[in-house]
Amino acid sequence: MKHIIATFALICSAPLTAMGQDISTGATLYQRHCATCHGVEARGNGPMRPALLLQPPSLRDLATRNDGTFPVIRVVSRIDGRDPLVSHGSPMPVYGWYFEGDDTAIKAETGQPILTSKPIVDLMAYLQSIQE
Repeated sequence: MKHIIATFALICSAPLTAMGQDISTGATLYQRHCATCHGVEARGNGPMRPALLLQPPSLRDLATRNDGTFPVIRVVSRIDGRDPLVSHGSPMPVYGWYFEGDDTAIKAETGQPILTSKPIVDLMAYLQSIQE
């Protein structure tokens, strides 16, 4: 029980981003899984753009479009499939199953801890690092 309380206290006192996040790994994951639609520079201009029913947005201004706060919950939910997005007449690729395992708790913009996988935390760290 003491271990659970200590872990919860650590999560609640952690900064907005996860401990041990790896922006470099996130950049690699982005290029491998996201750039085809969102573009190499994450400006929404990937080579698949013309074939998509819904145009992929730029991912470089997520914080700007959210009143200056990076939308952790929305980003994690879109990637892992908790909040699927329809594109090209079918759901945006959901990578939650692909990135399963290695559960990591992060602090959302609301201050609440949310659980996701380490690769999604790394990808989110990369997206946070490219905000303009």
